[in-house]
Amino acid sequence: MRRIYLLGLIVLLGLLSLTGCYREPPLHLYDKETPVIDIPFAEVKLDLYWYYNDDYKWRSEWYYGKDDENGAGWDDEDKRIFGELEYVEPSHFHLRRYFTDEKPFGKRIMKKEAYITGRTFRTQYEWGFWDILAWNDITTLDGVQSLHFDEKSSFDEPITATTSETQYSSRYHAPRYQHSFYEPEQLFSACECGIDINRNLEGFVFYEKENMWIRELSMYLEPITYIYLPQVILHHNKGRINYVPGIANLSGMAKSTTLNTGIAGSDAIAVNFKVRLKNGKDMNGEKVDVIGGRLMTFGICGQNANRITRAEESIDRERHYLDVAMQFNNGVDSTFVFDVTDQVRKRYKGGVITVELDMDTIHTPTQSGFNAIIKDYDEVIVPDINL
Repeated sequence: MRRIYLLGLIVLLGLLSLTGCYREPPLHLYDKETPVIDIPFAEVKLDLYWYYNDDYKWRSEWYYGKDDENGAGWDDEDKRIFGELEYVEPSHFHLRRYFTDEKPFGKRIMKKEAYITGRTFRTQYEWGFWDILAWNDITTLDGVQSLHFDEKSSFDEPITATTSETQYSSRYHAPRYQHSFYEPEQLFSACECGIDINRNLEGFVFYEKENMWIRELSMYLEPITYIYLPQVILHHNKGRINYVPGIANLSGMAKSTTLNTGIAGSDAIAVNFKVRLKNGKDMNGEKVDVIGGRLMTFGICGQNANRITRAEESIDRERHYLDVAMQFNNGVDSTFVFDVTDQVRKRYKGGVITVELDMDTIHTPTQSGFNAIIKDYDEVIVPDINL
């Protein structure tokens, strides 16, 4: 399975009015200072991005979204609640260009901002060295954006994206935070530093059709938010869990990320997301009820998952708990908390997270507040807890 990135092609045109003792380049020089940035994107499939050394076949283990006899896998209701299953190719971008004068990777002395619609961007460059940072504009299902961006007054400081706090309690597994946080929206970024726009036109090629000299620079626009597909398999449910309020959390994930590097922040939070109950899904010939959904996060704290090739390279130091609110058929609300640390570390840049409950071993509670930490084993026995 080959690894796919969104490929951003940055085409830089030199400033071609020559002066002083610089040698004159060949004829047909473009006589205006209008460098062009052309960003063509390749489609990214979720299963192609989830590339792991163990040849991960996620669709075979994701029972929540499997097609049934009616063809209902990731259906219209899922799209309404969660959005598209896979990454959606962005078409609008924010661009930051930083001028470092004659010093590559030097102090940034000027910043220029731009908003790109479509695949081509035209603007002017001064002679010297430049850093370029780009990230996609944010779109949401409900029109409310959870991400906010921190652009420091100093050009040398990185730009961070941080998600906002909800009013939902995270007391089950994140004691240092009173509330969980919203999922970040889909975010991609690309950064290239030390780009040389030189008067000698080194690295430039003359394009006859455009009648101008062009330098091409390839940049990779990579996802820095990661998609997880949590699911709770209910064996022998027989209608005992008959409703889910749609509230779930995954703890130990990063609160922020750095756009310049793609490295997730060090603050661990509980990320709030929605879930839905589906009845009668086929699991290897058995009819099971499944609670599941789609979750977007910044990933594991302190690392860029795009730079990791195997789980052993992960620097994760957090425990990860999945809690899901459910309602029994006697009307009592319960919250189940599952330890999914091993699964999150194994799927360090997204994937399916599965826990299974044998409902024949689960006692029906008589009052709300029944909850316990449950390992992600196939069969578990959960004690009644009176709070």
